[in-house]
Amino acid sequence: MNLERLQKYLSRMGLCSRRQGEEWIKAGRVSVNNQVVTILGTKIDAERDVVWVDGRLVKPVAPPITVMLHKPYGYVSSSADPQGRRVVTELVDEELRRLYLVGRLDYDATGLMLLTNDGELAFRLMHPSYQVPRVYRVTVAGEVAPETIKLLAAGVIVHGRAVPAEVAVVKQEVNKTVVELTVREGRYHLVKRIMEQVGHSVLKLKRLAFGPLKLGMLPRGAYRHLSAEELEAVKAEVGLK
Repeated sequence: MNLERLQKYLSRMGLCSRRQGEEWIKAGRVSVNNQVVTILGTKIDAERDVVWVDGRLVKPVAPPITVMLHKPYGYVSSSADPQGRRVVTELVDEELRRLYLVGRLDYDATGLMLLTNDGELAFRLMHPSYQVPRVYRVTVAGEVAPETIKLLAAGVIVHGRAVPAEVAVVKQEVNKTVVELTVREGRYHLVKRIMEQVGHSVLKLKRLAFGPLKLGMLPRGAYRHLSAEELEAVKAEVGLK
């Protein structure tokens, strides 16, 4: 018997993220063998137990899909926006618009994002415990001194916790500096907050890499499916077979 947590099963079936699955369970939307389950941590045997969500039988979805998108400036990392702004899901074919967005970027940021229906992969890529590196090309105001780079490497305090960042100067321009910055988590506005803590406002931000995946020459606004080798590499990054 191979037991797994109910929210993990829902995620693996491509229905939701683990966190969203937990909310569904607490709300009484999930039943197992005709019994409503509201206790987090409930485990099931996926080969024997029958699971329903909102009265609909949970069935395995099509094989996992993961695509890489080059997000342009001026798009919201969402499938809908109450302010009527353009959203990144407009850039992919209709059948891909229900995929999870992994590695969201700010409205004014550009670069590599992932979309997937593999809930477990999405969870591990985003969870800080897996320490997946994100590499950014960042243009900041002012000149970044060597002492500042050492301070960033040691970790500046963001939301009460030290967040280290690897920083290398790419180009020094008049009144601004282009750096390549690597962090290993993806909290909201994290790069902007890190640089503001050391006295540099961010003028431009582009994500170049996420784990072993590199944006490369993918045109802005375009997307492509990951190759078998890329998918194997990114799964290995987070300990998935």
